Amino acid sequence: MKTTLKIAKTELQVLFYSPVAWLVLMIFTFQIGYLFSASYAGMVQLQSMKIDLVNATESLFSSAWGGIYPKVQSYLYLYMPLLTMSIMSREYSSGSIKLLYSSPITNSQIILGKYIALLLFGLVLTLSVSILVIFTMGTVVHADIGPMMTGLLGLFLLLSAYAAVGLFMSSLTSYNIVAAIGTLCVFAMMNFARGLWQDIPFVREITYWLAINGRADTFIAGLITTEDILYFILVNTLFVSYSIFRLQAIRKKQSAGKNLLKFGGITLAIFFIGYLTTLPFVKLYYDSTYRKSNTLRPSSQAIMAKLNGGFKITTYVNMLDGNSFIGLPSSYKSDVGSFEKYIRFKPEIEMEYVYYYHQTENPILDRQFPKLNTEQRLDTLRKFNKWNFEILPYDAIKKEVDLSSENYRFVRVLERENGRRTFLRVYDDMQRVPFESEISAAIKRLVMDELPVVGFVSGHGERNSNSTQDRGYKTITQEKAFRYSMINQGFDFKEIDLSKPVPENINILIIAEPRQAYNDQELSNLHSYIASGRNMMLAGEPGQEAIFNRIASPLGVTLEPGVLVKKQEALQPDLLTLKPTKAGEDFSYYLKPMTRREEVVTMSGTAGILVSPQSTFQSKVLFASDSTGTWNELENINFIDRTPLLNTAVGEREGSRPTVVALSRKVGKKEQKILVTGDADWISNSELFIKRNQVNASNFSLVSAAFSWLSDGEVPVDMRLPDSIDKSLRIGESSWTYFELLIKYIIPLGMLSAGIIIWIRRRGR
Repeated sequence: MKTTLKIAKTELQVLFYSPVAWLVLMIFTFQIGYLFSASYAGMVQLQSMKIDLVNATESLFSSAWGGIYPKVQSYLYLYMPLLTMSIMSREYSSGSIKLLYSSPITNSQIILGKYIALLLFGLVLTLSVSILVIFTMGTVVHADIGPMMTGLLGLFLLLSAYAAVGLFMSSLTSYNIVAAIGTLCVFAMMNFARGLWQDIPFVREITYWLAINGRADTFIAGLITTEDILYFILVNTLFVSYSIFRLQAIRKKQSAGKNLLKFGGITLAIFFIGYLTTLPFVKLYYDSTYRKSNTLRPSSQAIMAKLNGGFKITTYVNMLDGNSFIGLPSSYKSDVGSFEKYIRFKPEIEMEYVYYYHQTENPILDRQFPKLNTEQRLDTLRKFNKWNFEILPYDAIKKEVDLSSENYRFVRVLERENGRRTFLRVYDDMQRVPFESEISAAIKRLVMDELPVVGFVSGHGERNSNSTQDRGYKTITQEKAFRYSMINQGFDFKEIDLSKPVPENINILIIAEPRQAYNDQELSNLHSYIASGRNMMLAGEPGQEAIFNRIASPLGVTLEPGVLVKKQEALQPDLLTLKPTKAGEDFSYYLKPMTRREEVVTMSGTAGILVSPQSTFQSKVLFASDSTGTWNELENINFIDRTPLLNTAVGEREGSRPTVVALSRKVGKKEQKILVTGDADWISNSELFIKRNQVNASNFSLVSAAFSWLSDGEVPVDMRLPDSIDKSLRIGESSWTYFELLIKYIIPLGMLSAGIIIWIRRRGR
């Protein structure tokens, strides 16, 4: 070991006596200083404007947009070939390798000594980044130290792998430039390996494991896994062993078969061990972030804890569907990776892929192949894309699953050992794939004793939960291709006819703007439902007071006559933009951020809600109109040609009116919850997506708050993380001016000066 360390010391001296090493240090510190200063200066400016920071540590180090770790990782590979290209090549070209051969030094000592020297130089590069970490720890209040340290570890391990590759390439040739170019070529091959032979099951595990690109991403994000740690150890071992074997082959002539056996043996052993490290059963994780942002949310973990027994995810890929690319064999590893957080808590999850074809909606194929039938389209696509895997006709699989309700789109079936099943879909947005909220909601459907079934009352002109018209509710209730639709957040829906008693499995009843009066039998069934203590949402509209008030009589609420209007220039008088009340902010974590974000709920044509003092329900006003400049207009309903005017003589009154009220009471051991709104348009297909100038609408916040409350918090699944604690800096603009000079210029120039001084002293000798 002493000999190895002596070689390392000598090699390190050679490195630091070289102007190349100091030039690398100078350029590296200048780059990271410039990048860091740009991000930090932005935070200083925000703080000077009295704006709280959000996740300051992540923004400085881990963020894909402004963090320095991802950027440093992207160009580290350029530095290492400059340092490694001559580490063995100069021994060959100068002839000093013969002196090493004649000395009592083993091949392993030579290679390990040189590799340790490279590791120490890599440590110096890492320590130069740690200067910024120390600065952040001292200037950011409650800095998140964990991910900063794991990021440093990831960068160092990446440098160690680059050093091992560079050392091996330098051992192959006496030409420095050839060694440098060869090192870059190996880096390119290791990056490219991730896409090789991904349609061959076992081979793709090896090639995907070998790929070096993105290997430090988990460390940068604050997550340490045994797979990534062992990857760097194994890759380093592989290329250092290659270097030792190469030196042995030069020092002592050996047969090609023996060399092949050594090189092939170590390669197969490393690849096999690497494959074992990817198995879910042997992987361990440590999330170093304060918020545990790399781990399933606590609510998701609670769901997984209830998922006893076997669990299988079967992905049905219709090759004629526009989303088929998500589940192609070549995308298998990345697709399975989207369930990594769940596999961590249930390693025995089975993943199966079924490829089939069936006619489905695909405008692109309709334009490309208008005259081809289903089989001809598949045959054309198979030849064009060179698909060599089995693709079944739908008839071959329809006995095991009925995909007609999913319109034969890309879909997954989640199935428990006890036979319970549910669908997990992809969505028509930029991301396509489900997030944790949708995956956890689907799994929760399998572990709940009783699913939240929403009943939509129909038969009297009510808003329909399956209607795509502007006034319909399909987007937020049953649109399967829309991520935030409640059917994708854990709810089931059913049409209800009040001529019969409401079924017992209905947990939430929704009545949205009935346009014809209910008869006595229907009212009796409805009031019996209310008396049973189950939950409900009731949405009215101006002009529907008589119908609404008969329905709501057991609740102690009525609709005020007239439509609420407001004096405003930019918007229609009957369009109210409502901020949550203080009670509304406290009502739900979905509503609380609205005021800070300057978001509103829009209601186009709403009536005020009057709550009777004799009501048996406790009431909370979640949204209300402004106290000034707003009144209930009774005379004028033409807001285009005429401007409404307040006329107290006909009963119009100025003042604040509740527009969304939450009612609750105890019925037995259960708390009954009823949400009442004076407008039925706020949740409609058109209102949810309409864009207006100067209006930052967030009706989705009220949708989520309402359904979460009515389902007793079961779904949508709570995806909250703890609030970030690194929200402020200890320094201001004046202090930052000096630190910026230090980080951007003084430290890099100090590196350059040290290199020049050493170079001059060496020349003097």
